[in-house]
Amino acid sequence: MGELLRLNNVGLKYERRQGRWRFHQFWVLKDISFSLSQGDVLGVVGRNGAGKSTLLRLLAGIYKPNCGSLERMSRFSSSLIALNVGLAPRLSGRDNVILGALLLGLDRDKATSIVEAVKDYSELGDFFEQPVTTYSTGMKSRLGFAIAYYANPDLILIDEAIGGVGDKTFVNKSKKAIEEKIMRGSSTVVLVSHSVGTLKEFCNRVIWIEDGVVHMDGDPKTVLSAYADAA
Repeated sequence: MGELLRLNNVGLKYERRQGRWRFHQFWVLKDISFSLSQGDVLGVVGRNGAGKSTLLRLLAGIYKPNCGSLERMSRFSSSLIALNVGLAPRLSGRDNVILGALLLGLDRDKATSIVEAVKDYSELGDFFEQPVTTYSTGMKSRLGFAIAYYANPDLILIDEAIGGVGDKTFVNKSKKAIEEKIMRGSSTVVLVSHSVGTLKEFCNRVIWIEDGVVHMDGDPKTVLSAYADAA
């Protein structure tokens, strides 16, 4: 399996306003280094605020590192499955499907061909033809999930916030769909989750992020055991 990307000493910071003129710099990620190969299912663990979701956004190209380098070894499509990411609010659900699929590298005919499948899967009914600004948080998340699922990108980035996609029935449906995609081995996956069982079952590697660095990188059983002992 070929290498898809490599992070070398990557750091990313936020700026927070303190008072009228002063800004405070906060380094979310300080020194992140690891590689990702085609076919990997990489789990990411860490305490709340450790930078896990920020890392996914960095891998998706939403954020750019402030230091270090993120090298993409080849051209590939990626999609971040998380709450309220990547939708154009003034466009309808239908138009967002086509736009999202095009951005993921599908041609116009293929993008159009998945529209009805996304409509059915997302269970949006008549809202599918309405602007996304009229959607609830759960509806936006269901649409984003369905687009990412049917566009079938090379790299899938999954935030555990998928639990917010709607009612329990849809949550279970979305989790089953992710599990099937992982089991088929058709995509490379980075999965952020607190579920030890899920990470052990599906991941071939796990990284533990602590204080903005990769504290441990290895097989799931070893890393998750060490992480649990430190909790």
